[in-house]
Amino acid sequence: MTSTSSAEGARQSPSDKEKLVTVLSIDGGGIRGIIPATILAFLEEELKKLDGLDARIADYFDVVAGTSTGGLLTVMLTAPDKNGRPLFDANDLAKFYIDESPKIFPQKNSIFSKISTALRMVSRPKYNGKYLHSLLRRYLGETRLDRTLTNVVIPTFDIAYLQPTIFSSFQLKHHPANNALLSDIAIGTSAAPTFFPPHYFETKDDKGDPRSFNLIDGGLAANNPTLCAMSQVSQDIILGDGELFTQNPVNYGKFMVVSIGCGLNPKEKYSAKDAAKWGILNWIVKDGTAPIVDMFNAASADMVDIHLSVLFGALRSSHRYLRIQYDQLSGSAGSIDDCSKENMDRLVEIGNELLRKNVSRVDLETGRNVEMPGEGTNSEQLSKFARQLSAERSRRKSMLQIN
Repeated sequence: MTSTSSAEGARQSPSDKEKLVTVLSIDGGGIRGIIPATILAFLEEELKKLDGLDARIADYFDVVAGTSTGGLLTVMLTAPDKNGRPLFDANDLAKFYIDESPKIFPQKNSIFSKISTALRMVSRPKYNGKYLHSLLRRYLGETRLDRTLTNVVIPTFDIAYLQPTIFSSFQLKHHPANNALLSDIAIGTSAAPTFFPPHYFETKDDKGDPRSFNLIDGGLAANNPTLCAMSQVSQDIILGDGELFTQNPVNYGKFMVVSIGCGLNPKEKYSAKDAAKWGILNWIVKDGTAPIVDMFNAASADMVDIHLSVLFGALRSSHRYLRIQYDQLSGSAGSIDDCSKENMDRLVEIGNELLRKNVSRVDLETGRNVEMPGEGTNSEQLSKFARQLSAERSRRKSMLQIN
């Protein structure tokens, strides 16, 4: 199920009260996945400086979680290549988006095409998803969930049952039917309503009986999957299946979390006076954005961030929770499918700008990000986290040698 380096670093270490549970979480956001891709490239470069050019993000995190475009990034970081190493170097992630997105989101820029597209979206998705599906099949082949190089957690939403379906490495022992192809999982979690069609596929349970899935974008359940990932780890510990921990109860003070967003539009973007005049079409498409999708995703992501900020603060472990999010997107940068060169270049720059920005945390009253004095920039914090991740991995290797 894992490569040697990842297994040693993330799954097979002995019980140790000082052990950290390291979590990487990536939000959903369509083409805006370029933003976390840029930040992840920086983090992996910091790890390479410490541990050599072969260092990869999957070697350092016990859990990588992602929703929608974050789910795609999760799969790219943790799926094995033919040599049992991650399919993608983090440096290649943004380039993948830049190269492939114009074919995933084919643009028609004339005014007549835009009107035709808006009208068509009333009755069917904006894109057929065929290129994205073929791309994922080509890269991921027959690789299933149980082959990822570290534990993954990818939320989706099953419209047949009207409930979330979470594809989690931790659940495979009890739910073998969830051992789906990574390509199916990635297609399902990124099937954003109004943009891509829902994804249907089947697997088999341990008795050989079929299990069907009717999936749409995981953002309906958890656009920010951080809490989802922590819950999966906690359940693993409580049920006694824990390869990460054997101690019980769960010690949340030992979690170390890096959570990366895909950017949000500024607060107060919409007003009740304006929205009172909207019909169904304006809720779906308005000035190049999808208001109803934006609102669902922003609400889901913010609630998780607020909860975790309070939790880590109460545990006096705020230094182990790093949330990197940009909350001032404007114009086409706020779109989830504008893959013009200008917009994609802008998203790369936003990612780099975020690295230069000071660490911020959500204000519980306003929901806005507020800079935290004395904590430095996001790049400085990521460098600090990289040192801790490297030290934790080295410590685990030492413990394995002793035992």
